[in-house]
Amino acid sequence: MTTNIVAFAVVLGVLIFIHELGHFLMARFFGVGVERFSLGFGPKVFGKTVGRTDYRFSAIPLGGYVKMVGEEPDSEVAPEDIPISFTHQSVGKRIAIVAAGPLFNLVLAILIFYCFFQYYGDMEIAAVVGVAETGKPAHSAGMKEKDRILKINETPVENWDRLTELVSSARGASLSITIEREGKSQVIEVRPELSPVKNMFGEEVEKYVIGIRPSGEMVTHSLNPFQAFSESIKKTYEITSLTFIVIVKMVQGTVSAKELGGPIMIYQMAGEQAKAGLANLIYFIALISINLAILNFLPIPVLDGGHIVFFTIEAIKGSPVSMRAREIAQQAGFFILFLLMVFVFYNDITRVLSKG
Repeated sequence: MTTNIVAFAVVLGVLIFIHELGHFLMARFFGVGVERFSLGFGPKVFGKTVGRTDYRFSAIPLGGYVKMVGEEPDSEVAPEDIPISFTHQSVGKRIAIVAAGPLFNLVLAILIFYCFFQYYGDMEIAAVVGVAETGKPAHSAGMKEKDRILKINETPVENWDRLTELVSSARGASLSITIEREGKSQVIEVRPELSPVKNMFGEEVEKYVIGIRPSGEMVTHSLNPFQAFSESIKKTYEITSLTFIVIVKMVQGTVSAKELGGPIMIYQMAGEQAKAGLANLIYFIALISINLAILNFLPIPVLDGGHIVFFTIEAIKGSPVSMRAREIAQQAGFFILFLLMVFVFYNDITRVLSKG
């Protein structure tokens, strides 16, 4: 229990701090005054005022905020504060300030992945056969467990992903597969077959396969700093793209919305990762940070993405969105978020009860 609570506090604290730090630093970069930097909502627990900024920890830890001078379009701003008022900045600057929060979450993920790639290297699944399914092309051709696949049609096979890519791209044509077995190499002729398989989303798709599964053996490649940085960008992009695909498939009904999780799920997973080791917990923070960035970029009023939509409309039409339209949109946004919160809490509780 204690491990879960501490891990949850660390994960949430890091993510909220980095997100709000993005807003804060970008606001200060453009000379916008910041009245309050709060980790948490509600009454102030403790803090310190430096200059005009009140830095505080608040009672409800599920979030945070940065309150800027003249943040609301209808707020009264003293004449001397107009130069540092958020509302009086150009649309481009306001968009940059709002976007900086989720962008900092993506930067955090990149930095974490960079450290992992630099320290551990790039780990890939080795092209070693774990199971050759009976009756499938590979088994019929004589392929066995522990066979290491070296080449397919003279193309080197560095890892399992490359193996599946080459088999699929052959489109059923016969393949000359060079394997290593007990220290000796030999060539096996295999013709892939078109077979229904389930992808990571549980969808049934047809794919050319030879009927083998990996052994689980991993191969590690050391990376220099430039390669590590490149891989960290690639990894962040892949996870971001995959998350968007999952969101789209949830809307389409392909992926069950029951997969959505909220604070309770994060609490449980944070505890599990912490027990598995500090490295696992840090990696988990990177994954959740990407999800937080994507959530905040969604075009829902009251989220950063919603504000960016308002500012974009303002830039196009040459004048701010009317207060009445903003109020209606924000009320709708609060309602959507409320329903989403209720739903994820329901999923979390159902998940807990089903395990208990």
